Amino acid sequence: MPLPFLTADGALDDQTGGAPDDPSYEDLDRWRRPYRPGTWRVGGAALLLLLASYILFSAMIIAMAGSLPAAGICVAVAALVIGFAVRVVRSGVQVSAHGLRQVGVFTYATTDWSRIAAIRTAQQPVRWLGLPRTVQGQAVIAEPADGGAPLTLISSHSADFLARPEGFDMAADALESWAAAYRR
Repeated sequence: MPLPFLTADGALDDQTGGAPDDPSYEDLDRWRRPYRPGTWRVGGAALLLLLASYILFSAMIIAMAGSLPAAGICVAVAALVIGFAVRVVRSGVQVSAHGLRQVGVFTYATTDWSRIAAIRTAQQPVRWLGLPRTVQGQAVIAEPADGGAPLTLISSHSADFLARPEGFDMAADALESWAAAYRR
């Protein structure tokens, strides 16, 4: 079963042309992540899905015991856990010809390319796996055209790039090439 939201090169299976992290790719209106999700993100989602399978198994046992309302509650909790796992995997930075989208677990924000002055890589303290603890690392920064506070798009110590410095470099290059191609 193909899961196109999991890979940055899922479109390479179609013989349609360039790579999806290439700004000259044919389907420019589709939002895509220019990098693969990291092992920490996928591993966390896998643990959540494992928890959901235990909850569904307990719902089956409860239903066979005769308590259907309690089984329904277990199924609803399992559905919430599955939905949360999908949102964890889908979170990250997505790009299209329209702009840049930061997708979080519960929110997302879209910025047009015309509202971004520059995208650059900077050495700075970054959050380790999204926790309050900060370490020295690299971050890809988007500077707004109106002079507001810069947005941190990705960092070298996030769930996608921890222990994957070459993946961070490739993602930073892809984001900078998208910005260079579509910033007006």
